[in-house]
Amino acid sequence: MNATTMNSMQRTLTTLGQQEPDRVPLFLLTTLHGAKELGMSIEDYYARAENVIEGQLRLLKKYRADCLYGFFYASIEVEAWGGSTIYLPDGPPLCGAPIIQRPEDIDTLKAPDVATAPCLQRVFAAIRGLKAAVGDTVPIIGVAISPFSLPIMQMGFDKYIELLYEQPERFEKLMAANIAFSVAWSNAQLAAGATAICYFDPMSSTTNIPRELYLKTGQQVAKRAIAQIKGPTATHMASGRCLPIMADIADTGTAVVGVSGLEDLGELKAAANKRVSLLGNLNGIEMRRWTPEQAEAAVKCAIARAGRGGGLLLGDNHGEIPWQVPDEVLLAIGDAVERWGRYPLDWVEEYLAVT
Repeated sequence: MNATTMNSMQRTLTTLGQQEPDRVPLFLLTTLHGAKELGMSIEDYYARAENVIEGQLRLLKKYRADCLYGFFYASIEVEAWGGSTIYLPDGPPLCGAPIIQRPEDIDTLKAPDVATAPCLQRVFAAIRGLKAAVGDTVPIIGVAISPFSLPIMQMGFDKYIELLYEQPERFEKLMAANIAFSVAWSNAQLAAGATAICYFDPMSSTTNIPRELYLKTGQQVAKRAIAQIKGPTATHMASGRCLPIMADIADTGTAVVGVSGLEDLGELKAAANKRVSLLGNLNGIEMRRWTPEQAEAAVKCAIARAGRGGGLLLGDNHGEIPWQVPDEVLLAIGDAVERWGRYPLDWVEEYLAVT
């Protein structure tokens, strides 16, 4: 295949195969910018699948990215369990009151039916619409909050930590219900046309729990869930650190790890050891204040640190570009990938020698 003819899917698959495509794939995980592009409020934008389809297709073309993102907002999963969502004018929607008020509520908790939950049908419709528009030329990324991280929204972080340490039997009951939901939710998105599932698992990050606890809990949950998901997964730490557990994450069977801007991308690439590819690690918070020149410098640095030999999907470090990041920065990122991401990366040795 002539490298210059690669489409986004070919480029991505080559990269995931630890080979060098025509250029580094750009995975700009834009969500809220779709509402901005259509001149709508965030709440109105997510009310109809057609809005998300149009928004994603416009952003794909505008920013020259290599993926479409079927993600709406995290609390849509809690809505399926009977929870509520609080909409903000300039940020991602938030969860309302926890659906688990007391640990005893877990004893009668049952996973919702993804086929009948009204809020989830909008996501399926959006994925189907995106698939109809691009076929197999562009990866479509679905999202599932990991069964291990979902309780942060279901019951609150503090109560979940207490459950994790103090009530192992109830923890296991909650994991069983959450695994059933997350697997069904993931597989339904794949059936609708998603190429892969982004398995958000920030609770497993060493930012939140020590490796020893992860090996007993989050890793075991991930192994159980990922084994039942009928497509590739990308485990995302949502800005959390993962360098000490990179090999452990690879052991779960995932294909990609979304990594933090707080860790060195070169060290992460070495730790991945071609067992998994990396997604990241541009700092989305800092991105709000970047100039176009700073955006180019960040892209160039990331590619130099981890682009050689494939295995890098360039994107932000959290899994969602903040509303406040201006167009000029996102356009500059696309320009920089075109300039510095073309293989072979014959400029890298000289760059690393002076930085």
